[in-house]
Amino acid sequence: MEGGIQYSLLSVIFIPMIHYLSTLQAEFERQANPKIAAGQKAYMKNRFEFYGIPAPQRKETQKPFLLKQQLPPKKALKSLVKQLWNQPQREYQMFGQELVHRYSKQLEKEDIALLEYMVTHKSWWDTVDFIAANTMGAYFQLYPELRKEYVKKWLASDHMWLQRSALLFQLKYKDQLDKELLANTIRQLQGSKEFFINKAIGWTLRQYSKTNPKWVKDFVRDTPTLANLSKREALRLII
Repeated sequence: MEGGIQYSLLSVIFIPMIHYLSTLQAEFERQANPKIAAGQKAYMKNRFEFYGIPAPQRKETQKPFLLKQQLPPKKALKSLVKQLWNQPQREYQMFGQELVHRYSKQLEKEDIALLEYMVTHKSWWDTVDFIAANTMGAYFQLYPELRKEYVKKWLASDHMWLQRSALLFQLKYKDQLDKELLANTIRQLQGSKEFFINKAIGWTLRQYSKTNPKWVKDFVRDTPTLANLSKREALRLII
């Protein structure tokens, strides 16, 4: 009850920008649980430190900081993200990706550099997948003329997480998905030994099969060199 009261008060009290991150930090530190943190760290293969805040509790804690009236001015976003990504505890990056997503409708062309930074630093599936499927997805709906340029760039980069993003940014596009672009992206990534690439190929196809099962089934049939993992994932809902 005490925590709930505190969240309620935060939701109506204006947080000065100079105290925005320090107030968040105080909330995270207040709820830290070393025992849970050890389990979270082990689950993430010891890649990151944690405060040990369960996801539902963290999301509840974040709510006041993500309210429209509390959001920092967009011009401060890049600096805030860099500060959040420099923190050792993973909760800061989880918060940061949701913070950036709040500005999805305000993204400018040059903001793709910030999204690329988030994907290529402290990279792992828990942030990359959210950023790609949500914020990058929203960005390329605003600027569809840039899709091919950045997909080409990311595929050529040999950066696995950018390549995964090239697949996943259309994850929620449904009937707006660019089939030709997806097919070409998959074909260029065929032969990859990376689990995260082959899983993403199958995941994207499986998701699109909810909209266009025939196209997915035909694509898998006509692409015999797909990894078995990709095939299984792609056809899971239609076989």
